[in-house]
Amino acid sequence: MKIALVGIGKIALDQHVPALKDSPDWELAATVSRSGQVEGVPAYTDIDAMLAAHPDVTTVSLCLPPVPRFAAAQAVLRAGRHLMLEKPPGATLSEVHALQAMAQGVSLYATWHSRMAHGVAGARAWLADRTIHGGRITWREDIRKWHPGQDWILEAGGMGVFDPGINALSILTAILPRPVHLTGAELDLPANRQAPIAARLSLSDNITADLDFLQQGPQTWDIELQTDGGTLALRMGGNLLEIDGQPVDGQDSIMQEYPALYARMAALVRQGASEVDLAPMVLVADAFTLGRRVTVAPFDF
Repeated sequence: MKIALVGIGKIALDQHVPALKDSPDWELAATVSRSGQVEGVPAYTDIDAMLAAHPDVTTVSLCLPPVPRFAAAQAVLRAGRHLMLEKPPGATLSEVHALQAMAQGVSLYATWHSRMAHGVAGARAWLADRTIHGGRITWREDIRKWHPGQDWILEAGGMGVFDPGINALSILTAILPRPVHLTGAELDLPANRQAPIAARLSLSDNITADLDFLQQGPQTWDIELQTDGGTLALRMGGNLLEIDGQPVDGQDSIMQEYPALYARMAALVRQGASEVDLAPMVLVADAFTLGRRVTVAPFDF
């Protein structure tokens, strides 16, 4: 099946393009970007021009930042093409609801790449019949390493530390045996920015989250949960599952995150189905609603 990729930036070149190159399901037939290109693939700067020139492109994958993505998503759905959305699926929940209403007769897939990490399925299965007594998320990474010079991520709608932090919440909402909700939040906003650089969350089931975008040195992507049947930990962004401190075998053979996303998209298209789970985004929206703002030192790249 032919697919177009919109937004040829760092994440597209690092993850999406290699995944499509190796996919048995997809052929990358076109790209749309203000400046980025993929060698050997027809490149456009306007999504409507690409759609008009490629009626054979049945599916479009959007890798644009959340704020400008909605207009492109509308254009894809109006053209009757299947649509795949990089996380988060939109800048607002109402945008994504509008896209769901538009997606008649085509597949809409709101992806959460961290849910495809090697340990997530095993964690979900182990927790299925257990009671959660408490837990802690520690998700700390370096904005300068992963988003160098990308000022948009700290603007209104850019989500700030929740851009990586929503990955942790996507895993949490996928593995818990019952829904989780936010009970409180504290957001650290640099004096010269519009989005938080760090956040601390309180959730139901005595779960807390420590999110930080200023971590230097080794990066930390851990989820630890205490249950009535022992302690579970997911480390390395969900790729290492531990039960009572011991690694669980059999995780190395699982497909990598982005190839797994594109395999899932292929299955949805063939089934004529959609998959739009907004639970992680709801928790982030609730954090902005409930969160107490703390002004911290200005941040500059």
